[in-house]
Amino acid sequence: MKYSIGEFAEIIGVTTDTLRLYEKYNIITPTRDEKNNYRYYDDLDARDILMSRWFRSLQIPLEDVATIINDPSKEKILNKIIKTEENLKKEIKEKILLLNKITEIIKDIEKIDEGLNKCNIKETPGIYRLKQTYRNTLIDDVRIKDAVDEWMSLLPHTFFSFKIDNKAFFSEDEYLKYTWGLGIEERKIGNFDLKIQDFIEYIPPKTCVSAIILSPHNQYLKRDLFQFMIDYVKKNKYAVEGDIFGKIIITIKDNEIKKSYLEVNIPIRAGKNF
Repeated sequence: MKYSIGEFAEIIGVTTDTLRLYEKYNIITPTRDEKNNYRYYDDLDARDILMSRWFRSLQIPLEDVATIINDPSKEKILNKIIKTEENLKKEIKEKILLLNKITEIIKDIEKIDEGLNKCNIKETPGIYRLKQTYRNTLIDDVRIKDAVDEWMSLLPHTFFSFKIDNKAFFSEDEYLKYTWGLGIEERKIGNFDLKIQDFIEYIPPKTCVSAIILSPHNQYLKRDLFQFMIDYVKKNKYAVEGDIFGKIIITIKDNEIKKSYLEVNIPIRAGKNF
């Protein structure tokens, strides 16, 4: 039986645009009325459309669907479905990693109030860093320029991190010496195809005095922001081991001024004189 394009679309539950698209890919070849050039479809066209829609429901690309509809074999069909399975597994893995990261970020934000300007002891994981700035000035290094696209592509699994020079931190200088860059936790490297080159910094796992501070977004980091942490370290006679480091949690606008909540970590060894 012959059907016009409108009748055929209604019967099999697709749009006329879909029929035209499938015709473009040679999945169906309706006959044409020589007098008026109208398209007419038959029951075999319906079978090809429905089979094509089934393949598309498996997320097989339309170009591949056209291939297996026009030249079907068990091997071709199986290979296309296996390829779709591989792609779906990869997508699910990426979504799970993203979901876990979003959960981490939510927890970080929820803990801001309880951690603001309050010191606690925290175990931090190993971190790799791509150093990009000294204070707020970009570092002109071709190696960084070559690597930054790869690191940026991994956001939000990479994060915006800073590292403060230990000696400057405990000096009397008002403004600190620090760098900004992208960081990623060592334990998460295996989830991504990220090259760790010899110029990438590494911060090993540490026991730290940790706190959250609120810092003006457009100013250099000043020592007074961290004074309560310095006092805490001295009071408890902790030995400081290495440079101070941390990350941006979020940036907000407070009284028309942009400010960033920073997680700050001072690596220590308990039981030693300061």
